Amino acid sequence: MVSDLAAEPVEDTSDNQEPFDEDECQRYLAELDTGVWDVIDGHHLEATYEFDDFRDALEFTYAVGELAEDEWHHPDLSLTWGEVGVDLFTHEIDGLRKADFVMAAKMDEIYADHEL
Repeated sequence: MVSDLAAEPVEDTSDNQEPFDEDECQRYLAELDTGVWDVIDGHHLEATYEFDDFRDALEFTYAVGELAEDEWHHPDLSLTWGEVGVDLFTHEIDGLRKADFVMAAKMDEIYADHEL
């Protein structure tokens, strides 16, 4: 599933913005691959992407790293054989904003392209 969010820019979140509440999180979560992503304690997004082998997982990790540098929004990534884990939130506000969901959608798009 690739969301329209993937086409949007990752906008900066200012320190004075409030994190999304649970309803806002669930509304944006519905636009992501919910087989991959979940909102954890209303605080951060968590995902697990599965791959056939280590090399594919590594290539995805590299692509997400390039995206993070381009957008200047950096998730925590973990790489193991056949799997990449992602934790994502906006550090400035210690919670979730639209930028996090846009980044997640862009990662879903990378994953969908990788699967082709």
